[in-house]
Amino acid sequence: MKPKRHKPSVDDAVLDAVRDCVLAVGVRRTTLTDVARRAGVSRMTLYRRWPDVRALVGDLMTREWLAAARGALPAADDPRPVREQLVEGLTDGARALRGHPLFRKIVDVDPELLLPYVLDRRGASQDALLEQLEVTLRAGHADGSVRAGDAVRQARVLLLVVQSFTLSLRTMTDEADPRLATAAFEDELRHILERTLLP
Repeated sequence: MKPKRHKPSVDDAVLDAVRDCVLAVGVRRTTLTDVARRAGVSRMTLYRRWPDVRALVGDLMTREWLAAARGALPAADDPRPVREQLVEGLTDGARALRGHPLFRKIVDVDPELLLPYVLDRRGASQDALLEQLEVTLRAGHADGSVRAGDAVRQARVLLLVVQSFTLSLRTMTDEADPRLATAAFEDELRHILERTLLP
């Protein structure tokens, strides 16, 4: 008897389809008709859940960014102090997001999609990351590895720092110069985070 395979939900199929469309042609050239065809669903199925392509892409970004961030989290049984885990996780998460194909495509072709989340309001992925950071910071307060302070404010400061290294890093790097290579800036990010969190 064959083991049962997980059947992806319609939402997963739709988000996979919009990801494929955006990677192929960018957000502006992606249509709900293209997404429906790739996902194997009717356009009415899409319209019931998403009013337009931007709403679809917003849900896709949330799914993809959170998956990249979760992939950078240390294992639950990691014995290291919370501060050490947090510094590594944030640095690795920023690197993972910068290297994510969807993130690169949006930054290169449709960067205006990211502007509201940088200048005007937080998105669902930012709120989810802040929630996780607050929990982790409180654990760091408890084990004494993170300086005492308001976890909500500390989480927002950390996210501001990491966002700048994620969104703007390529404007500051020069891979031909070892002093300005990406790896050197990642070392600086680790240093900033460590000094910010040190008791």
